[in-house]
Amino acid sequence: MKQVFIYDTTLRDGSQAEGINFSVTDKLLIAQRLDELGVSYIEGGWPGSNPKDIDFFKKIKDVKLKNAKVAAFGSTRRTKTDVAKDNNLRKLLEAETPVVTIFGKSSLFHVFEILRTTKEENLSMIGESVKYLKDNGREVVYDAEHFFDGYKENAEYALSTLEAAANGGADSIVLCDTNGGTLPSEVVEIFKAVQKTVKVPLGIHAHNDSELAVANSLAAVQAGAVQIQGTINGYGERCGNANLCSIIPNLKLKMDISCLPNENLKTLTEVSRFVDELANVAHNKRLPYVGQSAFAHKGGMHVNAVEKNPKSFEHAEPDTVGNIRRVLVSELSGRSNVTMKAQEIGVDLKDDPETTAKVVDKLKELENKGYEFEAAKGSFELLIQKALNKHKKFLNLAGYRVTIEKNEEGQLLSEATVKVRVNDELIHTASEGDGPVAALDRALRKSLEKIYPELKDLKLEDFKVRVLDAKKGTDAKVRVLIESKDKDGDLWGTVGVSENVIEAAWHALIDSIEYKLYKDKEKNK
Repeated sequence: MKQVFIYDTTLRDGSQAEGINFSVTDKLLIAQRLDELGVSYIEGGWPGSNPKDIDFFKKIKDVKLKNAKVAAFGSTRRTKTDVAKDNNLRKLLEAETPVVTIFGKSSLFHVFEILRTTKEENLSMIGESVKYLKDNGREVVYDAEHFFDGYKENAEYALSTLEAAANGGADSIVLCDTNGGTLPSEVVEIFKAVQKTVKVPLGIHAHNDSELAVANSLAAVQAGAVQIQGTINGYGERCGNANLCSIIPNLKLKMDISCLPNENLKTLTEVSRFVDELANVAHNKRLPYVGQSAFAHKGGMHVNAVEKNPKSFEHAEPDTVGNIRRVLVSELSGRSNVTMKAQEIGVDLKDDPETTAKVVDKLKELENKGYEFEAAKGSFELLIQKALNKHKKFLNLAGYRVTIEKNEEGQLLSEATVKVRVNDELIHTASEGDGPVAALDRALRKSLEKIYPELKDLKLEDFKVRVLDAKKGTDAKVRVLIESKDKDGDLWGTVGVSENVIEAAWHALIDSIEYKLYKDKEKNK
């Protein structure tokens, strides 16, 4: 079976999409999920461009990845600069990643108009940069930027840029359709021409400006590419990058090509929605394979046929990618999805249809209110424990109050008072914070730390707010997702929904604390 290596650039190229802004914590969480999915490479960012990416590369060193290699991204050396003195290349090495990916110019238009240099200098920049990184012990991926456009302008020169990278020792060379305007037939033709000259393994990096990024990526594989670069959900500049959530199942299910472990394909839908949740964007229901509507059927002839045999209107089994079939007039239970997620947290519900049905009903009820559990591992696991009647309530709310004051200096001050009851003891505590959620979090934990000292190592890493129905304005429900972390490095999400953002945050905070206490209790059994 042919092997294709998946190179994920969600954290770099994907984060350049309009409206996408990942925190360092988000990037670490996504990297872990991508590794669990089984991708071969995770491009973490450009250490020469911003402090956030530098911080990510420092912290990812402490994360034990099982499948993926981390890559730092940057450019070739600058014009008329010694490679050993180039700041960009220095920062790439300082990132201490096993893989470094650099891009260089393939198009004479870009050489003359953008770099404002000569053909010869551009070739030297490519070859010397690749060799320098190889001499420093890195696996080097060379991205041939604007290659297809450059090849159409001047095929001989475009090929010479690839030869420069190959002579420098590049481990793989990736042909980039940077402007996204190439047709699949052109991709095949040009790939075959390149293979006659370049013997280094080839890859494809396609943008979606002509709605052809996935098609071009698959065409490149058929023409000999062994690496595909893309992003989860197709995030990327302008119209986006090649969508790995379409590419991966097409490779495995349609082309019988290995690209990640077979059993991991069932987690694809969950990964897709997890990344959307951390990006704080609404999931695109109509995404192929992983969208909520991908296997949804509505009324008439279609529903009748699908009930008799799903193959009548489905090109693939939804559970192969972790999705579910839905009949919109009478939605099916989704029990398989629940049992699969329960199994991930060590709970076997396969032989417990009563509990599974209870969980499904509760999920439907909560999702109807606006809850989403894809990025709320903590809340979902608590929901399972409640259905199994194994949940211990660690505290009861007696009341809370949050005040916000602006003083004469223009400073905003938030204070929260919390009353909780633990083992019939009423505890009343107050605390301040930079914002109302931070104040509430501090007051809540302060009131509990004497009884539950393990909460001292619990930190609120991040929280996100999404308005669920913008048309209702200030009366709209909001969903709050909170990310928490403890001293063991465990990260988890919890969720709350309400018309009041403080109340939604409260529910998410309570789940975060209860999950921490439950987790530690299970660990100490």
